[in-house]
Amino acid sequence: MTGGCGFIGSHTVVELQQQGYTVVIADNLSNSLASVVDNIEKISGQRPVFEQVDLSSRQACLQFFNIHSDADAVIHFAAAKAVGESVRIPLHYYRNNIDSLLNVLEGMEKSDCRTLVFSSSCTVYGQPKKLPVTEKTPRLAANCPYGNTKQIAEDILTDLVHAYRVKAAAKEAVGKPWKILALRYFNPIGAHPSGLIGELPNGVPGNLMPFITQTAAGIREKLMVFGNDYNTPDGTPIRDYIHVCDLAAAHVCALKHMEKGDFEGMDFFNIGTGCGYSVLDVIKSFERSTGCKLNYEITTRREGDIEQIWANAEKAEKILGWKASRTLDEMTRSAWKWQQNLQGKI
Repeated sequence: MTGGCGFIGSHTVVELQQQGYTVVIADNLSNSLASVVDNIEKISGQRPVFEQVDLSSRQACLQFFNIHSDADAVIHFAAAKAVGESVRIPLHYYRNNIDSLLNVLEGMEKSDCRTLVFSSSCTVYGQPKKLPVTEKTPRLAANCPYGNTKQIAEDILTDLVHAYRVKAAAKEAVGKPWKILALRYFNPIGAHPSGLIGELPNGVPGNLMPFITQTAAGIREKLMVFGNDYNTPDGTPIRDYIHVCDLAAAHVCALKHMEKGDFEGMDFFNIGTGCGYSVLDVIKSFERSTGCKLNYEITTRREGDIEQIWANAEKAEKILGWKASRTLDEMTRSAWKWQQNLQGKI
């Protein structure tokens, strides 16, 4: 698992280990801490193998796959992920997110490990003309470099699968066929119910939920709400927020689907709740579920943000047997428990 010490990665490691999988983490710790491995062990009772490796370095990545050439599958999380930051430093996003994917795919080819769950994003839909979005919704121009990297990555994976099929038809294919599922995440928030793992960005958070919890904890003076003049009921942007534990469970379902043996090629799945909540909805949920009053201020729109999006996730339920189950209040309450644990208050 690449990026396995990160927010989504760490929760997925726990879920996989609790389902009997053996996990090897590759992470450069650019936006995470090695101590996460200790907390994963406390939750699951198993310690994953951890290797600190920069997957955007081709040499380091191929060496990693050479060492772990017996892997059955890869879940690729490792990527820079903040929309606003990607607008400010686009070259970092293109180099990091695309180079690491290419290196991972080359390592997988060399070790004949051809089963991949790819961490994609709802940003590939841009600002959709019709809601909710299904997997057949056209991909529009992404509003930010981060979204562009996910579109490019999906195209790379599609081309890879097509190339194998062309070779197979000509009886020139070598190795196993590719099995790739791209999970288009909506907006993961929340934390493990133990409070031992959660979202911990380095520096100033680029995502809403950690900024909320850090503001409530007094680490940040106030929460800035970027725009209240959108065409939504309360004027603030709407997103499909999903509990990170529900999202982690989707990866296990994806792996089990590909393990059945009758799947080859590539497919795409929306991983969301099907409900849209505004920024102010999330703030009110946090205040309601925790009893904490938030200091927030409305400011101008942030470049790269879209107005509103939420998912139709029926395909994931029908084919993968997965469905989100946790409420928005459960998401915000668990995120606050994680923040309190960080500060030694629980």
